[in-house]
Amino acid sequence: MVKEVLAAALLVVAVVPLAAADAEYPAAGAPDYADPATWLCRPDTPGFCATNLDATVIEADGTITVERWQTPAAEPAIDCFYLYPTASLDMAPNSDLVPGDQPGEEIHTVRRNFARFGKVCRLFAPIYRSTTLSQMRGLVPAGDRELAYADVLAAWTHYLEHDNHGRGVVLVGHSQGSSMIRRLLAEQIDGKPAQRLLVSALPIGSNFRVPEGRDLSGDLEHIPVCREHAQTGCLITYNTYRADAPPPADAVLGGRLTDGMRLVCVNPAALAGGEAPLDPYLETRHTLGQPPLPEQPPWLAGGAQVETPYVRVPGLLRGECRSDEHGDYLALTIRPDPADPRARDILGEVRAGGKVLPEWGFHVIDMELAMGDLVRLVEAQAERWERR
Repeated sequence: MVKEVLAAALLVVAVVPLAAADAEYPAAGAPDYADPATWLCRPDTPGFCATNLDATVIEADGTITVERWQTPAAEPAIDCFYLYPTASLDMAPNSDLVPGDQPGEEIHTVRRNFARFGKVCRLFAPIYRSTTLSQMRGLVPAGDRELAYADVLAAWTHYLEHDNHGRGVVLVGHSQGSSMIRRLLAEQIDGKPAQRLLVSALPIGSNFRVPEGRDLSGDLEHIPVCREHAQTGCLITYNTYRADAPPPADAVLGGRLTDGMRLVCVNPAALAGGEAPLDPYLETRHTLGQPPLPEQPPWLAGGAQVETPYVRVPGLLRGECRSDEHGDYLALTIRPDPADPRARDILGEVRAGGKVLPEWGFHVIDMELAMGDLVRLVEAQAERWERR
């Protein structure tokens, strides 16, 4: 089984005894996706995607403006279907169907990673019985991935039968959610009638394999890697590491393969390759990880305090997909200009006990690091889809 099935927002490296028997942790009953309560958000019940996404924009010259979030005036032409990462803190192998509201849990995550796509598509985000952070930490027995996927498949099938009506759809996910998208693509979409509905797939923070030098015929036989900005029916994924701290030998994601295959890395700011500035939407205050949490350095030296929940820092971050002896990964450079008055660093690397875990890189904020680019990309794909 590939390493990404272990991917999650947090990791505890201390060895702890496993909780006793699976029977002590009965799974919640199967969700009924005809019930709006089994969705974090959907068009008729925006739910947790109806949130404040205002962002303070800090330019390289210190200029500050506020970008107010507005939902589109007209209904978007396409849909986005989202699967969240390992997020639940439920003390059970698989989560229940009550979304958690702590930092990093389902509600917080769908707002950070998905709500902003509401600018370009109708939003569908089912709740599913995902494996939990508790099982990842060894506090309870291992979770049941088949149970989680059964929910995902049921939600997807319900969406197709009752909501799609021939509309184009983008599959969006991160980490565990991306591993679910991989299986959904392979078993339900790749080379099958549903592929005609696929605008694109964005399973970020996951390992997708392709043969050396090719963009097709690895994990997917008929869905190519995206290489043009408005290309449709294609795949985008990446795993982020500092440019000066590439994936180590024990990297969980983005590391080197030894079987003649490479891992897909597509920079959403430069699909054809090369380095380009990223357009992040970062949380103003760092909330992810185990206490004690470090404080985000000031976004602007001597500047006013940022009051919006998100911040944009155009040009502060640059990304480049690299394929080298370390693996295939999105190399992140922070503050390339020493004269830039903005933050010298950003938080977002996976930590345990206050210590950075280099084998995970910036996994917890993969999507936020290029959120503006991802949304614009889907917007361009939607326009192409409409013309088609």
